[in-house]
Formats: sequence, C-alpha cells, structure tokens
Amino acid sequence: MPRTRQTAAFTLITVAALALSACGSGDPTASPAGAGSSAKGRIPTTDVVSSVKKNEDAAKLLPGKVRAAGTLSIATATGAPPGAFYLEDGKTLAGADIDFADAAAKALGLKLKREVASFEAILPALGSGKYDLGTGNFGVTDERRRTIDFVTYINDGQGFAVRDDSDLKKVTDLTQLCGLTVGTGAGTTFEATLEENKHLCADAGKKPYEVKTYSDPSAVWISLQQGRSDVVMNTINGLRYGVTQLDGLRFLNEFKRLDVGFAFKKGTPLAPAFQAAVNGLEADGTYDRILKKWGTTGSAIRTSRISPPEIR
Repeated sequence: MPRTRQTAAFTLITVAALALSACGSGDPTASPAGAGSSAKGRIPTTDVVSSVKKNEDAAKLLPGKVRAAGTLSIATATGAPPGAFYLEDGKTLAGADIDFADAAAKALGLKLKREVASFEAILPALGSGKYDLGTGNFGVTDERRRTIDFVTYINDGQGFAVRDDSDLKKVTDLTQLCGLTVGTGAGTTFEATLEENKHLCADAGKKPYEVKTYSDPSAVWISLQQGRSDVVMNTINGLRYGVTQLDGLRFLNEFKRLDVGFAFKKGTPLAPAFQAAVNGLEADGTYDRILKKWGTTGSAIRTSRISPPEIR
C-alpha cells in the first residue's frame, strides 16, 4: 500500500474507525458491510430516524417517572462503521447503533443524553446505575445475562480476518490458531472465547496461541497489518468493512453467532418498552431502512426479545 493511501486508511480507522466492539454478524452470501452506500472512504448519510413516529402503545410501557422526565442517559462505545463511530469532524456520532438507539428513543417519545464510554466500562457502569442503557454491539451471553438485561435488535457473531499471505483459509476450530498470535478488542466476547479455550492447544499437544488485546479499535488492525498479530477475531460486520478499507487483508469466516441488544441494569423496568419500540420499528419499515443504510441486512432478526439464551 502506498504510504499516502495507508495514512488515509488508518485515519479512517482512527476517526471513523472500524467496528470492533462486541460481536459480529453477517450473511456469508451478502455484500460486505459498507459496500455500496458506504464504499471505500464514503459514509452513508441517509436520514432514517427523523420520520419515526411516537409509538403510543410502546411508550405506555415506560415507568411513569421516565415518561415524565422524557430523557434517558445512554453510554455508547465507539469503534467504526457500521457500528458506532465519529465522523471526520471528530464530534458527530454515526453508525447503526446510533440509529437504532435514536429511533427507539424517538418511538418512545424520549430524548437520549449520550455519553461516549469505553466498551469494557459500560456494562459495569450500568450495574452501578451511572447510565440507563448502553450500546456497543453488545453480544448476549449467558455470563452477561447474570448481571445485565438485554433487548435484542440484531443478530451478530464472531469472525476472523488475516493478511493475504496467511495460510489460514477458514477457522472452524480454535486449535487451528495454535502457535499464532491473535489480536482482538479488550473486554469483548472475543477475548473471553479465546482465553477460555486456550487450553485446547495444550490438550492437543500443540503450542498455545497468544492473545493480544487492544482498547483502541484501530490498533487491532494495525497489529495485523504490521505483523504483530497473525489473525484478528472480531465482529463479522466490522471485519467485512475493515478489509474493504485496508489493502492486503481478507475476511475469513463467521465463527459463532450471537444476538446483540441494548444493555440495561438487571431487572430494569425499561426492557418491555424498548422491546415494543424495536418491534414497532420492524413493523413500520424503519428497522429495514437502518440495516440497508449500513449494509447489514444479514443481521436482521424477526422479533426483539428480552435477554434470550446465548446462541449455542
């Protein structure tokens, strides 16, 4: 990659970054997330929220004090297209997570007080009551369900990407990673999956893989391009988008699917209202418009659920 183009690409990853938050998605037969409307260097700007009407039935499910206040605090983890990221002005947030949260809030007649927070800090902060809800492409796992309630809005999963010179063609078993260095995001389901299964290499008499975690989403990609990581594990949608932005990299495959949802403190009274709001967005077509805007139609769900069991 010529230096000028590499600099521009890494700027895009840093400013408009790449979705490396929690878990991925994608239809293997679909176009890469970001293709078309968000082709290389272009971010989709279609307004899919302002036309949302208040869903009176869903709003009635809100606690009275919330309806009276008319606001909720939300913590948002930023990464990049198609999840949540800053536009080039460094101030304006965009992405599928942003659109889904804003659309659901508008349907409920609420305004969101949004604060950007690191991915790994949001779930504990919800438990302490610092925020009312959080977004960050949070995958629904049985471990997380012990302390967090979720309202699902997409189906996602875990996947891998490598450099073009890698011998890896597809990862269906983590023992295929033995002896390699795997880069991923800190505090994610990817890190948990890799750490929990590291013993598989030793069990098979092979050299364990090494896990390198990064809080900065762009650092994961840089580690792969510069050879500090042999493979990266992250969101399917984020990986699909990422390989369209940086030369010399290729998407491997989907590894595991997870539902993704708005995150709340365990026992929240807000969940039924948000579930009804998401289902209302599906009914009026807003849901499909958001997915189409961000190139993630392969992540569609049929109906929103509250804290469903982890997909196995």
